[in-house]
Amino acid sequence: MRERINNQIRAKELRVIDSEGQNLDEINKKLKKAKAGSKPTETKSIQIKIGTGDHDLGLKAKTASKWLKEGHRIKVELFLAGRAKYMDEKFLKERLDRVLHLITENYKVSDSYKRSPKGLITTIEKK
Repeated sequence: MRERINNQIRAKELRVIDSEGQNLDEINKKLKKAKAGSKPTETKSIQIKIGTGDHDLGLKAKTASKWLKEGHRIKVELFLAGRAKYMDEKFLKERLDRVLHLITENYKVSDSYKRSPKGLITTIEKK
């Protein structure tokens, strides 16, 4: 059967079918519906300093747990000012780990510890 050009088609309705015989309109509707139902994930940020107290760390960890439950990624920053930028890296990682141990949700570290101009950063997301 020969394909017809638009001016030769006399039907009121047409169905566009791909090479495997699938109705393209139905496929597009399913994709659109799936896209509308999905929530975009944001990267939230938590900033701590070396001298941040245990209670404040607990509050920030609680907030981070809530965000992880919602499906967001979290960037945890250890803000370093002045001389603190030149402190031992091991000590700084321990300070950052204090917050991570307080988070109640299961998470994985997506970006390991990185130095930035502001301090030390790691990114976590839900498992």
